[in-house]
Amino acid sequence: MANKVRVRFAPSPTGGLHLGGVRTVLFNYLFAKHHGGDFILRIEDTDQTRYVEGAEEYIVECLKWCGLNPDESPQVGGPFAPYRQSERKPIYRQYAEQLINAGFAYYAFDTTDELTAKRETIPNFQYGHEFRNQMRNSLSLSPSEVASLIEQGVPHVIRIKMPANETVTFNDMIRGEVSFDTNLVDDKVLLKADGMPTYHLAVVVDDYLMKISHAFRGEEWLPSAPVHILLWKYLGWESEMPLWAHLPLILKPDGNGKLSKRDGDRLGFPVYAMNWTDPKSGDLTKGFRELGFLPEAFINLLVMLGWNDGTDQELFSLNEMIEKFSIERVAKAGAKFDFEKAKWFNAEWIKKADTTELRPYFQQILNSNGVPVTNVDYLDKVTALVKDRCVLLPDFWQQASFFFRRPHTLELDGIKPKWTDEKTGFFNSLITVFAQAPSWNATDLENDFKALGTEKGLKIGEIMLPLRIMLVGGKFGPAVFDIAELIGKEETIERINLALAQINN
Repeated sequence: MANKVRVRFAPSPTGGLHLGGVRTVLFNYLFAKHHGGDFILRIEDTDQTRYVEGAEEYIVECLKWCGLNPDESPQVGGPFAPYRQSERKPIYRQYAEQLINAGFAYYAFDTTDELTAKRETIPNFQYGHEFRNQMRNSLSLSPSEVASLIEQGVPHVIRIKMPANETVTFNDMIRGEVSFDTNLVDDKVLLKADGMPTYHLAVVVDDYLMKISHAFRGEEWLPSAPVHILLWKYLGWESEMPLWAHLPLILKPDGNGKLSKRDGDRLGFPVYAMNWTDPKSGDLTKGFRELGFLPEAFINLLVMLGWNDGTDQELFSLNEMIEKFSIERVAKAGAKFDFEKAKWFNAEWIKKADTTELRPYFQQILNSNGVPVTNVDYLDKVTALVKDRCVLLPDFWQQASFFFRRPHTLELDGIKPKWTDEKTGFFNSLITVFAQAPSWNATDLENDFKALGTEKGLKIGEIMLPLRIMLVGGKFGPAVFDIAELIGKEETIERINLALAQINN
């Protein structure tokens, strides 16, 4: 690859960022960084009717959270600014006019009503080679009529003139050779009546001007490929056209069709990277971040939807992904989304994470539960004990709350029926042993506990569970003597006393 690799992600600011969108970013980013290239964020906001306030900021925040920071963007700037298409509006008309002058495009003056009438009278009407001469455009009108309409300011669009009976073929980096019959493609609008380009014209012009070397996008854009390839050719830029790759879809868990927001709502998992609140309806769509996913886990689960490195490895850091990524190992077939597998990735990444990395997340969880963190050392020790038991970050509260406050309730129903005076005697003696313990560490506490149990003729299993419930409140948590060591001598004895009072009440 002699020329510098330059790739782009070009979203429309119309709402939340779907899993598929983030994976497109990820594959672009990994490819660029693997080849020492640049990753560009370009905002395609030419459709002002669909523009949503706050959506661009949301997209930028998503990429930041994922650690996929652009080298050039509206926020960062760069040598090919501006990076918002609405700010590039004056650029596009000259290219649309160039296409008209070369005979590859034409003015169309049809009103919405005229187009609607055509669609109603002709089944599957397509504005293309078959019907264009029946419409009101610069191909069916005389040059003087066209000039007069333009002079009068009659609203018009510019359409590409798709050739009849041709085959457009290109090589896709994932799919190999792909061919299209031009008779099946309509004359797409390139420039709208408001002077804004459509995606078709803007994407080609911007990719050319920004020297994009590779264009990776979702499979749903394949039908547009022939229009874009012809535009590269008609504008005389064919030799500089980027290499294409159309990424496979992310499928519903059952494999039937593309995963949508509705599927997530129906099946109870997010399909957006972060929470998105629709400014018009106020509807909240949940995101992976707020559910408690680590960004490392999120991008790891995404990269495995349609790519692997040829080994059995499943856990990859971003640097490992950059090192091993190759577009040749992206599958053609769609990848089924499996939320259980997604959670597995998160659990693994929480296990791998250093206590200091998890600290800000767990501090926030404690704060939101009314427990201010005054001792980060203590928090780190608790984290080391419970992180392996967390699947999502908020699980920390359920797994660790008893380290920070006494359990409100004790699950005594499981131990009360088998309770005996001997057990009461044992725990009263244990309080004395613990109170007199010269050192307070898990190993010594366990040894003292077992020695006393043996001396009293009790089975260790029969007294271990009651101790856990006394300290934790239920039948869960890490090793019970590790818990005792951390909460300290006074608190351990106090909890045993309170539990005995409840049991013997």
